[in-house]
Amino acid sequence: MKEYKTITEISGPLVFAEVDESIGYDEMVEIETADGDTLRGQVLESADDLVAIQVFEGTSGIDRNASVRFTGETLKMPVTEDLLGRVLDGSGNPIDGGPDIVPDERHDIVGEAINPVSREYPEEFIQTGVSAIDGMNTLVRGQKLPIFSASGLPHSELALQIARQATVPEEDESSDDGEGSEFAVVFGAMGITQEEANEFMADFERTGALERSVVFMNLADDPAVERTVTPRMALTTAEYLAFEKGTTC
Repeated sequence: MKEYKTITEISGPLVFAEVDESIGYDEMVEIETADGDTLRGQVLESADDLVAIQVFEGTSGIDRNASVRFTGETLKMPVTEDLLGRVLDGSGNPIDGGPDIVPDERHDIVGEAINPVSREYPEEFIQTGVSAIDGMNTLVRGQKLPIFSASGLPHSELALQIARQATVPEEDESSDDGEGSEFAVVFGAMGITQEEANEFMADFERTGALERSVVFMNLADDPAVERTVTPRMALTTAEYLAFEKGTTC
């Protein structure tokens, strides 16, 4: 791991540094400040002798004397089945006061593209209990559901309702209990307020939905740059649970 003290410019969340070797795009960077703090960043642009680094925690405390270390790796998500029931920040770090995560593997968040022709045809209906979705925008097992909203609209209530009551109905219609099978929910929230985060967690814990969920939360006062990796963190976790652990996501 090579270390540089060649920062030439600091602009907003970006740090520019001169280098004398080839640096890969999306490579992870550690920046050590004069106070001894270590901040994480990612290479946004790389030229022959200059790189642009976006810093996740913000550039406060960084000056031209800060040390820049290039790790030679892209951002990876530590994955394990023990992630179920845990609450993480937008970068995948635990924020629920629980024990440190001991990963089984570390997966690159920039996954390989899946050939849509070779994938299994999606047939298993996910019942959300929201008639407009179930009847007009039907979800199937393994599908992502983005919810975009504006201030004042009930996006949080809708997201909570889906996470709380979504099931995969039994194929056998003659089942006595008539209930669907449960599955894992990977829930990612970006730019939400602390009040909304508290509401989400209270509902997850009250209904027991947290036990079958992995929750990623990027708050409104968290670094905006972090929101560029939160969806990939959540998707990488879902792919691990689905493809390697056989969990329905």
